Amino acid sequence: MFNLFKKVKDRISKNGDFYNEGKNIVVYFKCDNCGEKFRTHLRRGYDFSRDYENGGYVINKEFVGSKCYKKINLTANFNEGYKVLNYELTGAKVISKEEWENE
Repeated sequence: MFNLFKKVKDRISKNGDFYNEGKNIVVYFKCDNCGEKFRTHLRRGYDFSRDYENGGYVINKEFVGSKCYKKINLTANFNEGYKVLNYELTGAKVISKEEWENE
């Protein structure tokens, strides 16, 4: 019984402002311009590019919401274990999973 809870906890864990959910890394953020909330799933093996210069992985994504035309850019560096090393989010601010769910 306790192994079941441990597996669920291991599947959804916090990685800085990013959440590990199985093979995805999830980020929640809110547009600085219109306040629209976003949830994005970054898929390991698909959305990430190898960072051959520094090792690990890098991601560079652009988002546009349905409420305004402002672009949101996410650039992040991860180590070999997909732990976030640093990130930059322009045009939005990161919010918690709880804040996104309480819409």
